[in-house]
Amino acid sequence: MLNKNNERELAYVVLIDAVTPIEGYDRVELAHVGGWTIVVGKGEFHVGDPAIYFEIDSQLPEVEPFVNMEFLAKKKYKVKTQKMCKSISQGLLMSAANFGWTIYHDESEEDTYIIDKENRSHSTKDESRFLTKQLGVTYAVAEDNARKANSEDKYKKMSQRHPKLFSKQPFRWLMRRNWGKKLLFFFFGRKKDKKSGWPQWVTKTDEERIENQSYLLKDKTTKWIATEKIDGTSTTFTLKRGRWPHKDEFYVCSRNVVFDKPDKSCFYDTNVYLEMAEKYHILEHMTYMLHNVFKDCDWITIQGETYGANIQKRDYHMTDHEFRAFNFITSNSGRWNSKKMQTLLEKGHYNIPCVPILEESYILPDTVEELRAYVDSEASMIDGSMREGIVFRSQDGSQSFKCVSPEFLLKYHQ
Repeated sequence: MLNKNNERELAYVVLIDAVTPIEGYDRVELAHVGGWTIVVGKGEFHVGDPAIYFEIDSQLPEVEPFVNMEFLAKKKYKVKTQKMCKSISQGLLMSAANFGWTIYHDESEEDTYIIDKENRSHSTKDESRFLTKQLGVTYAVAEDNARKANSEDKYKKMSQRHPKLFSKQPFRWLMRRNWGKKLLFFFFGRKKDKKSGWPQWVTKTDEERIENQSYLLKDKTTKWIATEKIDGTSTTFTLKRGRWPHKDEFYVCSRNVVFDKPDKSCFYDTNVYLEMAEKYHILEHMTYMLHNVFKDCDWITIQGETYGANIQKRDYHMTDHEFRAFNFITSNSGRWNSKKMQTLLEKGHYNIPCVPILEESYILPDTVEELRAYVDSEASMIDGSMREGIVFRSQDGSQSFKCVSPEFLLKYHQ
């Protein structure tokens, strides 16, 4: 689940939506949370119960209460997609009692809270539900922690150098406003902060999963553009117009790291992000676009996936690397829809490939299971092998989510 900063949370408070039996098994059953299904002990959870849910890809710390659970130790405290009792189980559910926490029902607010040992309340109705940092949960795959680790922008670095000053009310007030942050940076910022900081106009890429937005399946009026999800590493190119006498600012980024120096360390053996910038002449093309096509825009951004040899286990039978764009965003019009983006980048004279478009007017089915069946119904358009998933974007480009095949996760992400 994504928090308000568009960062993925791995542990959070949920309410049990349903509990269903598993045919042929008397000691276990399926708990349903949104679109997720989790194998749990019989009678362990009931509809409406609050619980703590750990998403797939979680690495749990080797501390209590996790160390007391033998089945977690066997999995090296990693939470992955599993096939158990002939059912797909995605995630881990634990009760408040497992942590020595309590449950409080507030009838006046019609809400249920989990109260931790420090007397902090956690409700499903706000950001207090998120427990990733509090419980010490990280990503199960080392490269994900490297690529998705929190980065510091120039304003954060500035405020960290002056903690007492920036804790005062006038400074906090200014930091909540774009013009205020810029004003403060003029007096307190450093030149090296600006270059290495994350470009403030760029939203980091991380699509929400349909399992966390299953309510969207009730909408039968919105038509979605379905594009193939590629198993690779997120790559961002962005160009901001320079104001005289300053030059344009060009950034190459992974999910969280800005590669402002050619020798800046990269998780992979070679810097595949700079490699893609050079391979597809990104700076040259974006400079032309910004000054000849999008003359009224302050900046333009291309985001996509770099994939191929040694990037993920699924290498698409490649010995090199390629890039496919999935977002084109301008300062004036926001994110374009996938078809319009493809017409500009791929079918125009820029020759920047885009993710394959599967359907342009897709209506969502009634259940997550049906959507997963659609994901698994055909092979990848790239190499004819198993498809990782599908990203769905509304035709106006404002909404999007992903549906990843559990079978793909079982094969490639264990």
